[in-house]
Amino acid sequence: MFSKNAKIFVAGHKGLVGSSIVKKLISLGYKKILKIDKKKLDLRDQNKVLNFFKKQNIDAVINAAGTVGGIAANNKYRAEFIYDNLTIQNNIINACYKNKVKSLIFLGSSSIYPKNTKIPIKEEYLLSGYLEKTNEPYAVAKIAGIKLCESYNYQYGTNYKCLIPCNVYGQNDNYDKQKSHFFPALILKSITAKKKNKKFITLWGSGRARREILHSDDLADACIYFLKKRTKEKIINIGSNFDMTILNYAKLILKEIDYDCEIILDKRKPNGTFRKLLDSSKAKKYGWEPKISLKDGLKSIIKKYS
Repeated sequence: MFSKNAKIFVAGHKGLVGSSIVKKLISLGYKKILKIDKKKLDLRDQNKVLNFFKKQNIDAVINAAGTVGGIAANNKYRAEFIYDNLTIQNNIINACYKNKVKSLIFLGSSSIYPKNTKIPIKEEYLLSGYLEKTNEPYAVAKIAGIKLCESYNYQYGTNYKCLIPCNVYGQNDNYDKQKSHFFPALILKSITAKKKNKKFITLWGSGRARREILHSDDLADACIYFLKKRTKEKIINIGSNFDMTILNYAKLILKEIDYDCEIILDKRKPNGTFRKLLDSSKAKKYGWEPKISLKDGLKSIIKKYS
């Protein structure tokens, strides 16, 4: 569908997913990858975004931009999580339509699905129940982005696809203690404990909440795959088809770094949604599956940050 000379704009190119997308595009031989630093273009500024798109002859957009984080950040910065994400995605999606961009990949999140829903989670379960309170603002913003794409597709015949990934981890993750997702937080805690010879690490909640994780390079692969793929469905789950408890992830990381210490569970802290395993059968039906095992993905990250 796209030649290697197609101009593809990657919004959020310095982030975990965006940087993996750029790396993948380069490896595939795409020659016109459009990137811009947020200091030069504030994606929350509608006029600047529209002017940027008008000056460029963009063929496709992958939107990996946004404000993201774990439970602590979602709870503390609720206003920023809903405002920033709503504004950024609205500006990008609308600018795509106004400037006749052929294709768009919008990245959602598994947090869009109801807190208490059937497992594995199918795409059609969207808006079938109440959201998890700890990340509700972020989830509402992402749902709005999905519905905006859906509305443009319905009214104007655009080709805007929404990929819904599970928790994503990778080489360029956010390891900030206050803002990171659970998996990089576990890696940071474990490596820090080993370096400082601590006798224990502390996990939020009961440790029994289950999470599905996917390497950012696999998500990048999915973004490019579905950018080029013709699909009937416009909302597609992207997962690893495997989950386990947060406590077991912590044990796995400690084993991988060869460190033995106690794991303390702070049950006063929230668990978040108990389980969010996605049904990724639609992605598989179209010929896409993840390639990076948890063991290999974890080893590469520990090697970098140890």
